[in-house]
Amino acid sequence: MKSTDLIDRIAAATGGTKADAKTALDTVWASIIEAATKGDEVSIPGFGKFQVRSTAARQGRNPKTGETIEIAASKKLSYSPAKNVKDALAGK
Repeated sequence: MKSTDLIDRIAAATGGTKADAKTALDTVWASIIEAATKGDEVSIPGFGKFQVRSTAARQGRNPKTGETIEIAASKKLSYSPAKNVKDALAGK
């Protein structure tokens, strides 16, 4: 599914225009990103949680040369699905 498919579904479900649906979807994404940059957790009941996780610096290997390299610490946005999402994926 692409974002255009989501926009079509939102517009159909709300009876609004595709432009309004695109604005709503873009606002959701921007709000999640804004909260993540602040280090806040975003919890959407019935869907799941988005939270920032930090990874420590570590050593790795260049797969081409086998040389040891230093991998810098970083932050990642992770998603944890809600129970009903897990159940739906499991076919329950």
